[in-house]
Amino acid sequence: MTTLIIGATGNVGRHLTASLARTELPVRALTRRPDAAGFPAGVQAVGGDLTDPESLRVALDGVDSVFLLWPFHSADGAAPVIETIAKYARKVVYLSAFSVRDDVSPAENGVWGEVEDLIRRSGVEWTFLRAGGFATNALGWAAQIRAGDVVRAPYAGAQRSLLHEADIAAVAVAALTEEGHTGQSYILTGPATISQADQVRVIGETIGRPLRFDEQPVEEARAQMVAAWGNEEFVDRALAHWASIVTTPEPVVDTVERLIGRPARTFAEWAADHAADFRSTGTPPA
Repeated sequence: MTTLIIGATGNVGRHLTASLARTELPVRALTRRPDAAGFPAGVQAVGGDLTDPESLRVALDGVDSVFLLWPFHSADGAAPVIETIAKYARKVVYLSAFSVRDDVSPAENGVWGEVEDLIRRSGVEWTFLRAGGFATNALGWAAQIRAGDVVRAPYAGAQRSLLHEADIAAVAVAALTEEGHTGQSYILTGPATISQADQVRVIGETIGRPLRFDEQPVEEARAQMVAAWGNEEFVDRALAHWASIVTTPEPVVDTVERLIGRPARTFAEWAADHAADFRSTGTPPA
């Protein structure tokens, strides 16, 4: 019953790997650099690269289930990876996005819908975790906050139902280790919506320093995002979504609580867990 975690060195993957390591189930974690991964005791670090599907065969040998995070902004190259996984594993738990809809074509759902479609057609048992916004995206402001008291970004009023990465990992543990999740598409959100401006305020309260949100022109933000992410379609989808949730906030559902038996963590709890990421060197705790 070995589980392979693809995306093990990411924010969700680190929590998932640590959580599964505390169980009696054997765990493998895929990484390009096994010697430098620093996984918990009992986790087998294995080498492999999603851009080279043949490199995954050793990692997949003897594996029953796979947690898959597809880290790219397009589904290019996903088909041979999923075909390879399906030759070895019985089940895939895929970290998707809650923007995916079942009443439109895979292409209309972007990279997440295309990967979901490939998994469905591969013949494996599947569970899709359609997660909302990750609270860890706020770490993109960390450099600005460490350097000063102003966060410059677009759409101050965008209302997000952000998820703590540890809650996504907890749901993934349930999907990987419990019966009854096959063929389920779970929408996951945090427990409440919070605007981008209020996220900045909460981070400031957490680190003991008042912070201010400065509304950035959308075209300026778009240019920066395209330069950083390199995919104009992905950037435009993100900006269109943020614009839409200024007036129509993201939904809030209780799926996390139903699946793991406790409420999802708040953004304030996330900020407390990551306070050190926002503090300048030598800044005392609040």
